[in-house]
Amino acid sequence: MSDDPKIRHLRELKAQSRLGGGEKRIEAQHAKGKLTARERLDLLLDKGSFREVDALVVHRTNDFGLDKQKYLGDSVVTGWGTIDGRLVYVFSQDFTVFGGSLGEVHAEKICKIMDMALKNGAPVIGLNDSGGARIQEGVVSLGAYADIFLRNTLASGVIPQISAVMGPCAGGAVYSPALTDFIFMVRGSSYMFVTGPNVVKAVTHEDVDFESLGGADVHAETSGVCHVAADSEADTLYLIRKLFSYLPSNNMEDPPYMDTGDDPLRMEAALDTIVPDDPSKPYDIKDVIRLIVDNGEFFEIHEAYAPNIVVGFARLGGHAVGIVANQPAVLAGVLDINSSDKAARFVRFCDSFNIPIVTFVDVPGFLPGTAQEHGGIIRHGAKLLYAYCEATVPKLTVITRKAYGGAYDVMSSKHIRGDFNVAWPSAEIAVMGPEGAVNIIFRKELEKAKDPEKRRAELVAEYREKFANPYIAAQRGYLDDVIEPRETRPRLINALEMLQNKRDSNPPKKHGNIPL
Repeated sequence: MSDDPKIRHLRELKAQSRLGGGEKRIEAQHAKGKLTARERLDLLLDKGSFREVDALVVHRTNDFGLDKQKYLGDSVVTGWGTIDGRLVYVFSQDFTVFGGSLGEVHAEKICKIMDMALKNGAPVIGLNDSGGARIQEGVVSLGAYADIFLRNTLASGVIPQISAVMGPCAGGAVYSPALTDFIFMVRGSSYMFVTGPNVVKAVTHEDVDFESLGGADVHAETSGVCHVAADSEADTLYLIRKLFSYLPSNNMEDPPYMDTGDDPLRMEAALDTIVPDDPSKPYDIKDVIRLIVDNGEFFEIHEAYAPNIVVGFARLGGHAVGIVANQPAVLAGVLDINSSDKAARFVRFCDSFNIPIVTFVDVPGFLPGTAQEHGGIIRHGAKLLYAYCEATVPKLTVITRKAYGGAYDVMSSKHIRGDFNVAWPSAEIAVMGPEGAVNIIFRKELEKAKDPEKRRAELVAEYREKFANPYIAAQRGYLDDVIEPRETRPRLINALEMLQNKRDSNPPKKHGNIPL
């Protein structure tokens, strides 16, 4: 222990700051099964790498008795550290101080970190656990939120931004996570909503609890607000570290390469028989993905939301890729409003951060019906089309089975700047399915036929033989090749390496007007 009283005083202040709201409140946090702000950072970051800033900051408010309650560091812990040796900036809201509520200096601390992250080209990870705006500070706290929102928006597409909701996140507090790239939530202890159950009851007379209004599963399955839901805080922080391994530090860098030890020339005979002979029979596209990617590792995003499309990250020959795949096991892999939104956002993220996109296509078209049409399927489907058209990263496409109608165009076709487009022999590329096509083309003939059902079956078989294959598209150069399913992995890895110096650009403009 130093004898110098000044150094002793400094150490006492630092120790006081580390205690946040004090021992009793830390115990209360633990009693709820929740970690403290600092314990979370210890799990998230490489051991011993966290460097705190603004640990001695205090709020400046004297109203409502706040002048007698000043805590060093206020209600958020900020600084930087590393994940797998790579720099990240972090903030972690401290629920033990004023319920983690956001006031002027709390926001200033977050803004300082975000400004540093933007200048230095490193990601920001925010751990949210807050009661919302600090009511005692009034409009100042609202202005402070807006300062953060502006930085979220300016940083979008420049540095990755990840939010973990570790507790309550209500009112204006939800919009900072909503502006970031990925939101993680913890089942049973975190929730997000714009207005809480009491206000909902007063205004709409609906009786609803925190969990069913804005819990992790609601947002992971129904609203699509949450990208990854985990069972514990430790799992959540582990999954953030895992996601981070696929992402570059900023938009000027490539994602990190990692030698996975999986043979890039590996053939997979099981793929030859994975697509059923019966075109109406489902199969799980995730089985296809796992057989092709390095070591079968696939980090799925939005797993429970719009499961008729699958998105996530994997590696091919050590290179990080984003994967988008129609899922024939759910709604036959059809595109609808939610799946279009989900995939469009993912494609735009990958394009922002130089992550090549691999698309597996088995799509019968867009979901018909008044609910979809009235809900704006045209506008939502156009988002996915826009995202693929706009993307300039390497785009690799494998048609495994159906590619019908406009959905063929949308799913990273050659016509919208697909770089490497191949199909399996089981591919069916046509304006529509054989049954629908025959009903339209041969309507009059079928009306006059003695045995319309028999004639229809003959015509369907003829149409299927003529059009339900990849060879017409291949003849026109719309496909670069028709390949044996078993050779998909080596062909994709070879194409990725061929495309590693790809340069493409869009016309100069402030920004496009995506059909939101």
